[in-house]
Amino acid sequence: MNSKILKALIEAGAIKKMAIIGEGSFFRIEVSTQGGINTIETLNGKLKTWSSLDAAAKWIRQHGIGKCDVNISRWHPAQRGMKL
Repeated sequence: MNSKILKALIEAGAIKKMAIIGEGSFFRIEVSTQGGINTIETLNGKLKTWSSLDAAAKWIRQHGIGKCDVNISRWHPAQRGMKL
């Protein structure tokens, strides 16, 4: 799911929940809809990641969402990043 699809789902009121997930040295965003859980991707179809929690939260807030869950159980800030 990319940013354009997310915007359409937000306008339609189809978003049930959003979550910021920490994995390794980066964060990703998951969106829950009636159809299931989707991860935010770039327009090229690659996993979109953020290097900090505040950057991911700011991205969500820019899309008009004021509430999300945060899961940092698999986040390791000292881990070296990998290219995905």
